[in-house]
Amino acid sequence: MKTIYIKLISGVVFFATLGLGSCSKILEEEPRSVFTPDFFKTEKGVVGGITALYGHLRNIYGNGYYYNACLTGTDEYTYAQQADGNFKDADLSGVGSLTPSSSRSDVLWNEAFPAINTANGVIENAVEVEGISDAIVAEAYFFRGFDYFMLVQSFGGVPLDLGSGELKFNTSTIRTSVRNTVPEVYTRAVFPDLLKAIEDLPDVGRVKGGATKTLARLYLSKAYLTYAWWLENPNNIPTYPETARTDPDGHDATYYYQMAYDIAVEGIDNPGDYGLQETYYDVNYGPNDRNSEIMLYADHTEDSEYFNGGSHSYGSGGAPDNFAVWMVTWDYTFLESATTQDWTSKVRSVQREAAQAYGRPWTRMAPTQNAIINTFEDKVNDSRYDGTFVTTWRANWDKGGIANAVLYNANGLEVQPGDAILTILDEEPTVAVDYSNSPYNSNVGAGIIPGQASFVIPPSAISRRKHPNLWKLGTYRTDNGTGLGQPNGGSTRPFNIAKFSELYFVAAEAAVKGASVQAGKSARELINVMRARAGMWRWDNNGNIERNEDRSLDMIAATPANITVDYILEERSREYFGEGYRWFDLVRTQKWTDVAKTYQIAGPDVGDHTPITFTRDIQPFHYLRPIPQGQMDAMELEANEKAAYQNPGYN
Repeated sequence: MKTIYIKLISGVVFFATLGLGSCSKILEEEPRSVFTPDFFKTEKGVVGGITALYGHLRNIYGNGYYYNACLTGTDEYTYAQQADGNFKDADLSGVGSLTPSSSRSDVLWNEAFPAINTANGVIENAVEVEGISDAIVAEAYFFRGFDYFMLVQSFGGVPLDLGSGELKFNTSTIRTSVRNTVPEVYTRAVFPDLLKAIEDLPDVGRVKGGATKTLARLYLSKAYLTYAWWLENPNNIPTYPETARTDPDGHDATYYYQMAYDIAVEGIDNPGDYGLQETYYDVNYGPNDRNSEIMLYADHTEDSEYFNGGSHSYGSGGAPDNFAVWMVTWDYTFLESATTQDWTSKVRSVQREAAQAYGRPWTRMAPTQNAIINTFEDKVNDSRYDGTFVTTWRANWDKGGIANAVLYNANGLEVQPGDAILTILDEEPTVAVDYSNSPYNSNVGAGIIPGQASFVIPPSAISRRKHPNLWKLGTYRTDNGTGLGQPNGGSTRPFNIAKFSELYFVAAEAAVKGASVQAGKSARELINVMRARAGMWRWDNNGNIERNEDRSLDMIAATPANITVDYILEERSREYFGEGYRWFDLVRTQKWTDVAKTYQIAGPDVGDHTPITFTRDIQPFHYLRPIPQGQMDAMELEANEKAAYQNPGYN
C-alpha cells in the first residue's frame, strides 16, 4: 500500500505529481505557492491538493504550542517549571491571561482556513478532470468537514465564505469577513461534507493512513454528539455569534444523540481494515506505529529529512516538526550518580537519548497530581498508567561514553547500566521518604527509602519540576546504534489524531445521553470493551520486564453498574491522556469548571515536595477561544465591527 509523504515549508505547499495508479511509496512533489481554478482542473492539481490536505495536519498536530492549547488548563496538565507565557496564560490560574495574542489556538485557525480553501478548489474543479474518481474528491470533503468541525468547537461560528461565496474557492485577497453561526457551520458544512465522505470514500484507504468511510463515520458521530450537547446547553454556556440554540432542520438534541450513537455503532460494525490492538501497550509502542487502531495521523519519517519536514538531528521548536512531547518532558538529564561509594565524585547517569522513555526535555507542561493519583488510581489491574507514562529513569551512561561498569546511587548502593536511577512511586510509601539523604544527595530533589538503590519521588511530591513524562508520544528511532542517537531532533514518529477505539466512547456517551441502544452495545458494554483491553498486559513498561497477565475480569468487575458522563470522561482521560483530546472533551460536556477548577502540584524548585492547591478562574466565555490577533489585525473593518467579530470576553 502506498504511503503519503508530504512537505510544507515557509507557506509554500509542495504538491504531488505522481499518477494515481503508481505503486511507489513516495509521492513526487513540486513547489507551488499559487492555486488557480485551472490548476485544480488537472490530475496533478487534484492529487496535489489532496496531498496538501494531509500535509497541513503536520502544522497542527505535533506542534507543541497547539498541543499546549488542547491540554494546559485542564485536569490533565498545568504549566511546568520552565513554562513561558504560552503555557501560563492557558492555565487560567492567576499567573497569566489568555488573550487573542497569547492563545495558541491560533495555530488551528491559521492552518485550517487555507486547507479549507484548498478543499474548496478540489471539490469545485475536480468534476472537470477525466479519471478523477468520486472517492478521491471525497478525501477533500472529509478534510473540509474535519477542519470546520475543529474550528467550530474552538471558536464558535466561523466564516463559510472565504471571499468568493459560501464554500467556494477563493483566489483573491479579501480584508473583510463575516462569521456564520454555530448551527450554520454544522448543518451547511460539517454534516453534509462528512456524509458525502462516508458515501464516497472506500472502506480501505487509497494510501496507508488515507481517509476511509470509518474515519468519516468517527468524525460525523463526534460532530453529532458535540452539536447535541450544544443544543442542550445544560450549563447555559454562551455561544457566539449569538443565536438561538435551535436546529435549522427542526431536530432536537435527542435526535442528534441518537444519530451519534447510530453512526458510531455503524463504524464499529463496519471497521474496514481497522481494529483494536490486543493490548493498550501496543497502541502507542513506537515499533508498532501506524497500526490498525490508528485511523488518521500527521506523518513523519526517519527515512528522509526532506519528507520528514525537518532535521533528524536538530529540532526547530516549530512546525512542521513533531515536537509536542518535548513540552511534557522534564529535564531528567540532571540526574547524577557517584563514581565512588562516598559520593565524592559524580557523573550524569541518565543522559538524553533518542528512545521512547527519554528524548528532548523542555519542561513546559506538568501533569497534575490529581490525574496521577485519582484518574489513574488503579495502577495494578489497569495497564493504561504504565502504558502512558515514564515513571522510571534508567542508567544509560555507557551509551554516552562513560566507561564505569558500576556507579553508586541512593543509599550508596551499586547500579549498572539499565538499572533504575529515579522512580516515581505508584503510591505513597509506608516509610518516610528522606529528602536530606546526605551524603547520597539527589541534585533533582528526590529522596531515598531504606534498602532501595533508586532515588524516589512519591505521588504527593510530583512537582512542576519533576513528574511522570509521557511515554506514549516519546521518541522512537532505529538508527541509534549502540549510542544515544539523535535525541534533539523532532520526533520522526507520526502524531496520532484519530483512533478506532474512540467509536466505542462516542457511542457510550450518546447512550448515556439517552440514545436507544442495540443489543450488546449499552454504555457499560461498550466501555467494558475498552476496560477489558486495558486489563491485558504483555509488558511492564516501567518495570522493564515481561508481564503476561490477564486482568480483564478485574477491570470489568470494577466498572460501575450505572455509567455516567463523569465516568466516561474519566475513562477517556485514562485512554487518551496527553493526546490533545481533553480541552475538547471538557468543553463539549460543559464540565471544564467542575473537573479542572482546582488542582494540586508541588512547586518548581528542587526542594519542593509538598502539594499546593491552585484555583483556576474558568469563566463561561473561556469555553470559546479568542479569534487570533493576527486575524483581527489583518481585517479592514471599523472598530465596532472588529469588536463585534471577536468572541466576547477577549476584547
